Amino acid sequence: GKKSKNPALWWVDDTGEEVRWSFEELGVLSRKVANVLSDACGLQRGDRVILILPRIPEWWLMNVACMRTGTVLIPGTQQLTAKDILHRLQKSKARCIITDESVAPAVDSVGAECQSLKFKLLVSEGHREGWLNFKDLL
Repeated sequence: GKKSKNPALWWVDDTGEEVRWSFEELGVLSRKVANVLSDACGLQRGDRVILILPRIPEWWLMNVACMRTGTVLIPGTQQLTAKDILHRLQKSKARCIITDESVAPAVDSVGAECQSLKFKLLVSEGHREGWLNFKDLL
């Protein structure tokens, strides 16, 4: 068939940097992310995942990957405090939290109080002790 000229995702940041993914590329990437969630994080259908990221391309990838794996996505804003994150983790019994460098310290400050939290996935170029690095796993 004909290839669509319309991308499935077209993201532009404040500096003008663009990411354009075709439907095929989004499918391939979201399957890879689903494999990270299923294999590296051991998540199964029905497990809950808290996602706290700015609206970057990885935010959409995580959404589609959670649909693929049957995990329940619980989105959150980066304005959540450590107390807010603790409440959401405890009430949801989330097994995984996915965030970036700006929110990771708040998660670390309350993570020990959440028995269900087994995996912390960091979307960053850097690394953090006790966290899986998403970009490395992808």
